[in-house]
Amino acid sequence: MDTAAEPAPADPADAAAAGQTGHAHLHIGQVAERTGLSLRTIRHYEEVGLVPASARSQGGFRLYTDADVARLMVIRRMKPLGFTLEQMGELLAVTDRLEGRTQAGPLPKAEHQACLERLEAFEAAARERCAALRTQLQWAEEFADDLHRRRRQAAPVQAGPQPGR
Repeated sequence: MDTAAEPAPADPADAAAAGQTGHAHLHIGQVAERTGLSLRTIRHYEEVGLVPASARSQGGFRLYTDADVARLMVIRRMKPLGFTLEQMGELLAVTDRLEGRTQAGPLPKAEHQACLERLEAFEAAARERCAALRTQLQWAEEFADDLHRRRRQAAPVQAGPQPGR
């Protein structure tokens, strides 16, 4: 994990805003702990627009909400399945739209259906990729088992007479 953490806010108001007294916003270090992502990764996702910090404290510290943490968890779960940043952004836009988290207002029926179809396509792709990973994992476990079997079957090295003695 990236150890270049933003320093803890010295100003009590910043500490409260950063969630250090149980309020709604979380400091980036707390988000990193909750998600298992590095600070660098969280900052990168902010830079590319996937998860912008919900707010900044008076001291300029990034502040995140539980909804931001949930978005980061979606991204974290998509990453090992090989989804691109563009695909991650597309899925987040679809779910934001379906869940009413945009300024666009009510979702027309046709757009709602299109979003559902896109979500279904992401689900199918995720399931296919999970199946492929399970197959790869099975092959990897077979390989490890084969190595174990070979090691156990190998004759132990005998300490015999040394040449020239």
